[in-house]
Amino acid sequence: MSTPALLDILCLGEPLFEFAEMPDGHWQGGIGGDVSNVAIAARRQGAKTGMLTRLGNDSFGDAIMAAWADEGVRAEAVARVPTAPTGLYFIRQTPQGHAFEYRRAGSAASLMTPADLPRDALAACRLLHVSGISQAISDSAAAAVHEAMTIARMAGGAVSYDTNLRLKLWPLEKAREVIHGAMTRADIALPGLEDARHLTGLEAPEDIARFYMDLGPHTVALTLGAQGALVATKAAMTHIPPRPADAVDASGAGDCFDGAFLAEWLRRGDPVSAGHYAVTAASLSVEGIGAVAPIPNAQEVRAAMNAG
Repeated sequence: MSTPALLDILCLGEPLFEFAEMPDGHWQGGIGGDVSNVAIAARRQGAKTGMLTRLGNDSFGDAIMAAWADEGVRAEAVARVPTAPTGLYFIRQTPQGHAFEYRRAGSAASLMTPADLPRDALAACRLLHVSGISQAISDSAAAAVHEAMTIARMAGGAVSYDTNLRLKLWPLEKAREVIHGAMTRADIALPGLEDARHLTGLEAPEDIARFYMDLGPHTVALTLGAQGALVATKAAMTHIPPRPADAVDASGAGDCFDGAFLAEWLRRGDPVSAGHYAVTAASLSVEGIGAVAPIPNAQEVRAAMNAG
């Protein structure tokens, strides 16, 4: 790893190589992973983004690195390790919709520890983005995320956290303890409504937003699916109405929201404006197939906002 240039957003977590089953029965390769999707989404909005992670020294890691290079996502803080593989996941088409299967146990990213963190990279970003999945993949990764959040904030950067609850990775009680502990070190909380209902036991979006603000973040952007989003600050709560969309595939819509929200928040400093922007971006992303391919760029988002 080499010392990275100053970044707007550094995303810490596990990227995955994707195998997606097509309607004709063939399999198509791609890349996935929530924080990787966020890095790509924010980059397409014009932010300077990078990844902090570990990849296997294998062809799947090569493909992920090549995809980031094509997108302009910086990878100086990515370590390639020969002793563990890159994580994989498979998407099958079923009558009930998409079915996901993961092969990530013992992956290079899951073996990350606090000692592996490049402190210079964490000090050279305006904002560090992490998620519940970043911590769910292993206890050592959870500890690394906590340490990274501390380093970034001590260097004067902001921290954003998406709850991204995955109960196949850890039990609810442990997830609640770790995620809410991390939220006390976050500046921006990015929960999804269903995840937050599981984690908090609350139902109303306004109550959930207050819960997360009480933990410490100064801004909560709660995604509400087809109902838009709720953006809460110390000053006010603002419901962001949805943009009508011809939804085809909601894969990665939350990640698109996160990346667009963070890029626009860094650009303008206004969470409500960022909320409107991110809702529009996410609505465009569900009109295509896959998590990455339909993520819009800034021109497409602004055109949709002007048209609406």
